[in-house]
This record gives sequence, structure tokens and C-alpha cells, in this order.
Amino acid sequence: QVQLVESRGGLVQPGDSLRLSCAASGRTFSSYTMAWFRQAPGKERDFVATISWNGVRTYYADSVKGRFTISRDNAKNLGYLQMDSLKPDDTAVYYCASDHSYVPQTPEDYHYWGQGTQVTVSS
Repeated sequence: QVQLVESRGGLVQPGDSLRLSCAASGRTFSSYTMAWFRQAPGKERDFVATISWNGVRTYYADSVKGRFTISRDNAKNLGYLQMDSLKPDDTAVYYCASDHSYVPQTPEDYHYWGQGTQVTVSS
């Protein structure tokens, strides 16, 4: 079992940076894939990024490639999403997710989810 808690998001201006954290509890996190998804109002939950259990493999949605970076620290049971050059279109609730599967990119493949944190990008 894995429990996930995201850090607080916030309101930022276009072009700003923000780092989200995902704190995991449970001994299996270090052997599980971790991912970030986001959901804007009235839209489906979309894939943002995923990272393999050992950090070797990472995949990103085209919309965030080159601006967002996913990482993890298994010794601390923490995952991160560094978001740079933020745009208004990045406004959404961001979710941390984890699963034993190897770097899937669809929400249906993830069994464990955080509660979500709001990120708003607006001037």
C-alpha cells in the first residue's frame, strides 16, 4: 500500500516556476513508478509526467516537455515536479500517482493517488 500527499500548490504568474512535492508512505514506494497528472475544470485527467522506480526512465506530455522536470528521492520517499515557464494553460489540479506497473501514462493504470493540489497561473 502507498499513501500519497501532495504539497500545496498556489497562485503564480505566467513565466514563474513552482515545485510540487509528493510525500509517500509505505515501504513499496521506492519500487513503484511515480507520475503526475492534472485536471482542469470540465476536462479529463491528463498525463503530465512519469518516472520509473529507479529514476532511469522519464516520460513527459508534449505540452510540458522542456518546461517540467519529474524526479524522486527514494531515500526520503519523496517525488517532485519542477514546473518552469508556467503558462495559464497549466492551471489545473495536480495529482501525484503511483503504481507497480512500469511507467504507464494513463490514469486507469494507477492504483494509488494523492488528494490533488491546485495550481493557478494567472497575471
